[in-house]
Amino acid sequence: MSLSWKEIWTVIHGMVLGAIFLVAFAGGLAGLWSLRPEWVTPAGAQERLRRLRAGATIMAATAWLTVITGTYLLHPWYDAPVKDSPRALLLANPATRLWHTFGMEWKAHVGWVTPILATAVAYIIAYYGEQLEHDHKVRTAAMILFSIAFLATGIAGLLGHLLNKVAPVR
Repeated sequence: MSLSWKEIWTVIHGMVLGAIFLVAFAGGLAGLWSLRPEWVTPAGAQERLRRLRAGATIMAATAWLTVITGTYLLHPWYDAPVKDSPRALLLANPATRLWHTFGMEWKAHVGWVTPILATAVAYIIAYYGEQLEHDHKVRTAAMILFSIAFLATGIAGLLGHLLNKVAPVR
């Protein structure tokens, strides 16, 4: 099996960076959920908070890298002004037009919500630090932002996978 340069970047964008984001999300959400005074000792809370800060920072950085590579590297290949570009192929067929009008629009616009929310969560964790253990409302707000970022990413990832099946970037 051989991959073109464009296909390699598609794999890096979706499979590598996307997977890192999703693993960091799972760890971050579990870390926030379990950061409760009745569940951890003070020393355990310090250690957990250190991992939470690192994981949230990695998650935010990965989200930015994913969106930037998608927007500035892959999307121009998708949207190339040639008759056999993935965009042209999707728009030429009424049965696949929705893949572009919904799928790529979601990825191109809503996809930017993920790094913004991931950065907000990383900031909340860094700013509130030890207070997260005792402040249920702030911890819950961070988990909600985490979950919205995950949902937006999950939908974008699924659409990206399906779009790549219907009209791959070659």
